Amino acid sequence: MATGPVRVAIVEDDKGIRDLMRSTIEREPDMRVVRTFPNADDFLEAFPKLELDVVIMDINMPGTNGIEGIRTTKPKRPTTQFLVVTVFENPTYIFQALCAGATGYLVKDADSDVLVAAVREIAAGGSPMSPSIARMVVNSMHGQPTGAMQEELLTLREREVLDALANGLMYKQIASKLVISVGTVQNHVRHIYEKLQVHSRTEAVRRVYPNRY
Repeated sequence: MATGPVRVAIVEDDKGIRDLMRSTIEREPDMRVVRTFPNADDFLEAFPKLELDVVIMDINMPGTNGIEGIRTTKPKRPTTQFLVVTVFENPTYIFQALCAGATGYLVKDADSDVLVAAVREIAAGGSPMSPSIARMVVNSMHGQPTGAMQEELLTLREREVLDALANGLMYKQIASKLVISVGTVQNHVRHIYEKLQVHSRTEAVRRVYPNRY
């Protein structure tokens, strides 16, 4: 638990979101943004020299993804708390993030007051989660699997591609986002369809996000 201002780092590749998070947190007298990063690789390089209480971490970023970033750094400094803030409500990501060492998980539609409250809560020893995320966790404990939890055959990269498809990105946009070729995206999509036994983007997304369509 932090005894002075909560020292925060933000790892987010979208500059607009990153700047908004920073300005939101810096308005709070009991919080201080130590540094922001556009990707997890830069964060990993700087981490050994940083004194942090809370890291706000996105998942889907160029290079090392946020889950791997948490998995790499959490064992090195267990007292640093990781709050995942992402657009993805895929249960597979949620449980991977929690297993990697994240202590909280918010979706990006949360307003600024929710973010600030979550940072305070996680610094005080709590585990803040968006209501929809908390429900998924509870359902899994009660033996009620959701669509995405059944798709363990997908690799992490395939899940990233599928989540990008779910957010309406075209192949060229996905290639740019993940720093891969369009041909590689097409190969991933083909493998996703084969593993999920579907024949279209809509079917694949519906399998993992049954409430989206």
